[in-house]
Amino acid sequence: MANKLKTRVTEILGIEYPLFMGTMGYQSNAELVAAASNAGAFTCLSSIISRTAADLREEIRKTKGLTDKPFGVNVNLFPMASPVPNEEYIDVIIEEGIRVIETAGRSPEPYMNQIRQGNVKVMHKCARIRDARKAESLGADLVEIVGFECAGHPSQEGIGSMVLIPQAIDAVKLPVIAGGGIADARGFVAALALGAEGVIMGTRFLATKECPIHPNLKQKLIEATETDSMLTMYSRGDPMRALRNDMAVKIYEMEQNGATWEDVFALIGGGKGKTALAMGEFEDTILACGQVVGQIHDIPSMKEFIDNLMTEVLTVQERISTMLNG
Repeated sequence: MANKLKTRVTEILGIEYPLFMGTMGYQSNAELVAAASNAGAFTCLSSIISRTAADLREEIRKTKGLTDKPFGVNVNLFPMASPVPNEEYIDVIIEEGIRVIETAGRSPEPYMNQIRQGNVKVMHKCARIRDARKAESLGADLVEIVGFECAGHPSQEGIGSMVLIPQAIDAVKLPVIAGGGIADARGFVAALALGAEGVIMGTRFLATKECPIHPNLKQKLIEATETDSMLTMYSRGDPMRALRNDMAVKIYEMEQNGATWEDVFALIGGGKGKTALAMGEFEDTILACGQVVGQIHDIPSMKEFIDNLMTEVLTVQERISTMLNG
């Protein structure tokens, strides 16, 4: 399988499969990152789970103790309620010998010199063509592009993956890792057919045994359909696609009636949302979730999911080859 899926992405990162588990906020801790890496996916530790640079260093070392496979660290550039010491985080990442930094949320330009001096590769995640071009002009090594279906923060331009992915590939010379609406081998192969050299999935990995969300929330993912994903938190400036529940609907309705981000933050800030996630209080939390949730029907282990995915990729490939060869 590895030889059949050799791309510039696998060569640059030294990985077996061009498969990426999307960084998932507080869920992407040492244990989840190690589980995904050990099973054959590339993923990034989330820096936002750390309150200080010392905490991040500890989490990186913990991850190293759980896997000998490559992994990166995500540096979140979205506006945050509290200041984030990203320069200190980057210093720690470099000092700990991590070879890949994923940036997302805003342009990585303010940090590029610091990262480059540390001889670290930059993988920038974005949802617009112009941001992919900008990342290339800044010297990024890889770009991730995600369509409107994706969990988390899609572009407000509303462009779906089937349109966005090939346009991004035509727009830049960098290797493109594509996501948004992908949860199985069919989507994986489709992204490669569109020209991507790597595939990123997020929502599907939430429903794995190792993911640290509460079992109640995993069950909700299985029960959900493609219409149970919605955009909310417009007042923040970066709407979030989340699983539809009482809280997501309440925030949406508040914002339609003129609520500010301060009003919304009073509902979910101060650790309330994180606590609700941990306790499995579904209606009181916000869980990033893509439209592809309707394709989730089980909760496998990380290894089971990735092994089955790669086997199914071959099956899809063979079916297409048969069709093309008559």
